[in-house]
Amino acid sequence: MPRILVVDDDAAIAEIVCINLEMAGYEVNQSPDGIQGQAMAIQIQPDLIVLDLMLPKVDGYTVCQRLRRDDRTSDIPVLMLTALSQTQNKVEGFNAGADDYLTKPFEIEELLARVRALLRRTDRIPQAAKHSEILSYGELTLVPERFEAIWRTATIKLTHLEFELLHCLLQRHGQTVSPSEILKEVWGYDPDDDIETIRVHIRHLRTKMEPDPRRPKYIKTIYGAGYCLELQNDREEEKTPLA
Repeated sequence: MPRILVVDDDAAIAEIVCINLEMAGYEVNQSPDGIQGQAMAIQIQPDLIVLDLMLPKVDGYTVCQRLRRDDRTSDIPVLMLTALSQTQNKVEGFNAGADDYLTKPFEIEELLARVRALLRRTDRIPQAAKHSEILSYGELTLVPERFEAIWRTATIKLTHLEFELLHCLLQRHGQTVSPSEILKEVWGYDPDDDIETIRVHIRHLRTKMEPDPRRPKYIKTIYGAGYCLELQNDREEEKTPLA
């Protein structure tokens, strides 16, 4: 039974979330503040964390950053659940390490759908990469078992989302992949029209793979259409490791 940690200081919201998660078959623990929430995450090692942003003692952004820096909790998926609904809030949430972002007020079914999608993503290796298959093109090799990419001579550690996003683009190498295709395949649900989620993770991938992320050579934006991964087999390119 998957265990979920809910970190929220709003007792009424926390109760609704916890009860519905329990009714859906999950084991649930709850914390009212950021410090205790981080400590509980380390102690109980939940399968997923539902994290509010406006918390007493330590805010949710800081908690998420600390979880990501700690090897014991770095791979636990985090769903931010907050009343902060501006695009900049979402960007800051993803930059802090969140896997998904849901604003209050929310529908319980939407929350449960996000939870299911996050748990599926965490527990599965991309379909085309199962059975220990390693995916390669040119100087890029994906290693599903460790959620890593070998790029030229460097080994790059990826988050689950970054790995699946790169995998999605690699499966369609040289083709433009629309935001709706990416959101459906990588995030696992039909989202709204806000594609800032994709932009943030594309930027993260570029900082790990591009010589100059501001002038991308490999992960290209096709304006008005989507994104395209273009790798070369030319071994005469510069060999400087990128990570």
